[in-house]
Amino acid sequence: MPSRKRKTSTRKKSTSHKKAGSRKTGRKYGRKAGKKVERAMHEMKRGKLKSGRSGKKVTSRKQAIAIGLSEARRSGGKVPARKRSSRKK
Repeated sequence: MPSRKRKTSTRKKSTSHKKAGSRKTGRKYGRKAGKKVERAMHEMKRGKLKSGRSGKKVTSRKQAIAIGLSEARRSGGKVPARKRSSRKK
């Protein structure tokens, strides 16, 4: 049998094996944060959750999560800092 030559690809292989967005720190949100968000969602579904200043009923799922995370931050839970918007001048 004749020996076959193996085709090599012309693409250059990456030297880094880690993913670009990987981290080693473990959980991003702590258990307290999960409990606060869970409670806020529960209240929102039953129509009991009110927004801070205006006191209106919260109907948005995203807003309920934001309120839960905000409460977790205030009570010292493990929650990443909120994103700051950059204004153009």
